Amino acid sequence: MAALDEWQIEIAQVLIGAGTDVLVSEVEGLGVPKLRTQDVDNPAGDGAFPGVDLYGARTIRIEAGIRTAGDPAAALDILGCLQRAADAPAVRTGAGVQTVLRLRWPGRTTRRLYGRLRRVEATSTARTLHGWIPLDLEFAALDPRFHADDASALTLALSADGLGGFRAPLVAPLTTGVAIPDERRGWVHNDGDLPAWPSLRITGPCTNPRIRHVETGRVIELSVALKRSEYVDIETRPGTRWVLRNGTGNLSPTLSPASRLDTFVIPPGTSEIWWTARDYTNATRLAVTWRAAYAAL
Repeated sequence: MAALDEWQIEIAQVLIGAGTDVLVSEVEGLGVPKLRTQDVDNPAGDGAFPGVDLYGARTIRIEAGIRTAGDPAAALDILGCLQRAADAPAVRTGAGVQTVLRLRWPGRTTRRLYGRLRRVEATSTARTLHGWIPLDLEFAALDPRFHADDASALTLALSADGLGGFRAPLVAPLTTGVAIPDERRGWVHNDGDLPAWPSLRITGPCTNPRIRHVETGRVIELSVALKRSEYVDIETRPGTRWVLRNGTGNLSPTLSPASRLDTFVIPPGTSEIWWTARDYTNATRLAVTWRAAYAAL
């Protein structure tokens, strides 16, 4: 995706804000998301017992206006782009499918939210003839966290190439032992202040892969045999959690009881991931991608 300038917003791939023909006057919803409280009234007295407070969807409301002075056709074309973005069948009629809102404020890198464009309203058409259409836009961020625009990645092989062997000079008596470690290790870093949800891809051949996040102790274990070039995608982000073979076959039943996708996260800072499998070759890979997560813009 194209880089954003300061004060620009890209909503469902339509660019608005500074330097465009869509002027933004107000943006609401960048503070604390609406809470879903679970307080219980005290049955024997005043007040209530506090329950668990959960965040609901974050609603981003944008007041804007299309300005194409003396060119009403251009203004209507921009309005049509926004309407088509809200009407995209692949998103609107696909359960679990989301689009992206990207925004960049001064002093910050570009951040993104995942959700759906739910409102595109031309609040007046009186001045369309002059190339001015006021707009009211709403984006429902179903995941209320802000995410880094740039993804981070780590790839770990299980190949034994380059490992083991002897180092000169040799000293008697010679012993062999286990020269190849059982697990491969790599470092991941989350620049944000909230845990990040990773996406994982295991590429075969291998059997019974196991992934462990060292600091949290969380694991993902699969009882599965992958042939060469077969792969498993594991998605941990809320609303899109799945385990799929080659993009279609559901492998969730092969997860061990200890494998919790909802708790397998990358905490803020630097941490370590280990993984192992059996029957692997130098083509076997684990690819981990993630975006840093933030509580605030």
